[in-house]
Amino acid sequence: MSPARPGLDPELRSLLAPMPLVTELTAELLAQLREMPSPPVESLLAGHALTRRDVAAPGPDGARIPLSVLTPAAADRTTPAPCVYWMHGGGMIMGDRFAQIDIPLEWLDRFGAVVVSVDYRLAPEATGTTAVDDCYHGLLWVAEHAGELGIDPDRIVIAGASAGGGLTAALALLARDRGTPAVAAQILICPMLDHRNTTVSSHQYAGEPGVWTRETNAFAWQSVLGDLAGGDVPAYVSPALADDLSALPAGYIDAGSAEVFRDEAVGHASRIWAAGGQAELHIWAGGCHGFDALFPDARLSALARRTRTDWLGRVLAPAPDPAP
Repeated sequence: MSPARPGLDPELRSLLAPMPLVTELTAELLAQLREMPSPPVESLLAGHALTRRDVAAPGPDGARIPLSVLTPAAADRTTPAPCVYWMHGGGMIMGDRFAQIDIPLEWLDRFGAVVVSVDYRLAPEATGTTAVDDCYHGLLWVAEHAGELGIDPDRIVIAGASAGGGLTAALALLARDRGTPAVAAQILICPMLDHRNTTVSSHQYAGEPGVWTRETNAFAWQSVLGDLAGGDVPAYVSPALADDLSALPAGYIDAGSAEVFRDEAVGHASRIWAAGGQAELHIWAGGCHGFDALFPDARLSALARRTRTDWLGRVLAPAPDPAP
């Protein structure tokens, strides 16, 4: 008997029906998924007036961290632009810097934001803090080259979906603790925050095929933890373990009600509020994991994306204080 749990939005249920869903991941299946061809980058960028520059930022241990800098073609070079630093999803075990890129490209179109997307190293080949360290070094490069890139260093927003959402939370902690670079806001989309995998929503979405299940989540975290499994796991790897969520940039956090990461998202927002911080939380009724990236034209997806974009607009251009 299936556990009691929120059901899927009817439109999303219909759209998911023909998709090949899985309950568990294995090393063999992961290898097959990684071999599947990605859409051509040109097709992902088509329809957006932008220029693309690929660079390699110096990373930890002599590594080179690939970044793609996407700049609005009609950018006003005399006025520094906001920047969205994007971290892709894929459980930290698959994907690349162009995964879910349509989400930040909306902000390039709407706000004239420069989008910088990072290719962090993946597990199980790279474990522990490697992914967030890569993301941090990429962000440092962006901040250090803000003038060259036409970026306003006071309006750098970090954002990501799924694994990228968890990395966004970890990166916000790391930048706060190291005192640099400045981060104006953080956007966590269906974030992967807790390696313990013990929430109510984690147990609700187990044992049956889905976009992302408790079992696939466990496999991904096992791959990421490596030698850390069973030991002390840093909060920079699993942000739900952070003792202190104070002094973080304003955050936007969202997830679906019908997914594994629902309760992690709610818990993270609640702990930010408890620490005196600011976070806007949306749990979209009937949303599965990654619904707005998978089906951007669905009604629920359009609402979620519009609401997120409206929030970012308020952050980037706050209303002036009323006249006395």
